[in-house]
Amino acid sequence: MKQRVLLVDDELNVRKALTTALRKVGYETREASGGSEALALLAEFQPEVMLLDLRMPELDGMETLRRLREMNLREEERPSVVMMTAYGSAKDVMEAIKLGAFDYVQKPFDLARVKEVVAQALRQRESDRANRMLREQAAEETWESPGLVGLSPAMQEVYKMVGRVSMTKATVLIQGESGTGKELIAKAIHNNSPRAASPMITVNCGAIPENLLESELFGYERGAFTGAAGRKPGLVELADGGTLFLDEIGELPPSLQVKLLRVLQERTFVRVGGVESISVDVRIIAATNRDLQERIRQGLFREDLYYRLNVVPIYMPPLRERREDIPLLAAHFVAKFGRELGKEPCHLSPAAMEVLRSYHWPGNVRQLENTIERALVIAGGSAILPEHVEAYLQESEQTEASGIGQLLQWEDRTMRELVQEVEREAIARALQKEKGNRLQTAKRLGISRRALLYKLEMYGLAGDDAQNGVEVRKK
Repeated sequence: MKQRVLLVDDELNVRKALTTALRKVGYETREASGGSEALALLAEFQPEVMLLDLRMPELDGMETLRRLREMNLREEERPSVVMMTAYGSAKDVMEAIKLGAFDYVQKPFDLARVKEVVAQALRQRESDRANRMLREQAAEETWESPGLVGLSPAMQEVYKMVGRVSMTKATVLIQGESGTGKELIAKAIHNNSPRAASPMITVNCGAIPENLLESELFGYERGAFTGAAGRKPGLVELADGGTLFLDEIGELPPSLQVKLLRVLQERTFVRVGGVESISVDVRIIAATNRDLQERIRQGLFREDLYYRLNVVPIYMPPLRERREDIPLLAAHFVAKFGRELGKEPCHLSPAAMEVLRSYHWPGNVRQLENTIERALVIAGGSAILPEHVEAYLQESEQTEASGIGQLLQWEDRTMRELVQEVEREAIARALQKEKGNRLQTAKRLGISRRALLYKLEMYGLAGDDAQNGVEVRKK
């Protein structure tokens, strides 16, 4: 079946030229001399692309586009609109894109360009159609994964593994870069397991000070230490019957690795200050952005604990390895933040989407989410345009690229001065990225918290200790 293009222009010679050019390359075409006639032809002709002139008597192109947008059409019934005009201004272009136009071509026509844009619009429609089918298939899966978005081959493998492991008691180790969504996978495993009605306890092993982590995990008896006025159950005990998710497991202190190993091997533990061995039925899921085998070589992580955790490994791919998911993720975040900000309906223009597709996303899905949220805040209309995302991405690039290189103005300065200035800048940036959390900043920099406190004082920097990163989740 031929692909259908509707040509809307009040000039007969323009319509005939376009008809001849497009029919030569295999398209079926129909003509309309104005906006009203074009809208009346939609149901009968069902065009996939509409070439729409901006300046026409009676009902101009912009008003036609507005009425088309207001029509109660399914996504697949709504044609992709390419605007045409000899008098286009920047304002017209932006307004047309905000109203959902796919692209814009200038008169007098370069017919090769017109054919190229029509072909691009049809390819985009085919891609959207395929994504809709995949979304429908994904919605029919037997397990649910709220918040998980992506239909790339890499993510399909992750979903398959989640489906296989959910119904077992096996320990899972989720590995991947920061911002890839490791906690979402842990929640999907728990929510689709027989333990879903019981708690899922989330512990950020890097966010709780080392001197408190043992008592937080295993609890304590009365009098175990100063201030222990009564018995307190630990998070392992609270997770009994459910799931314990240990995020940033690579940051777990060596002294506690032995105790966790006992929980994994024997499903028992002892409270701080206690002698009684307590049995628990808990499923453990761990996650890390660290190379645990490298930490084993460095003597920072127990090899026997690694093998106990790595029963079922799941690898979360970075966003740069699943670029085909960027449109789905972007659309998901536009809808999410559009609702929260009261900016529905809103959409990404094709040009803005191309910017997102071509970026390398060092911060992964979390960075994309932040980019979309900021773009929605600064976008004045109903469309996100390239400039709404480019400014944020350029700012991120400049933040990473600037600083250290500019600091090394070495003339008339000693090596000690240069090293101290670079060190101060590195600490300041890490502190900013960790939002003032001194413990996390020390871990990011690979130094002890005591050393960090000394350097903060020496360089006149400051930071606030974060609260314990503990979350209890029930279905």
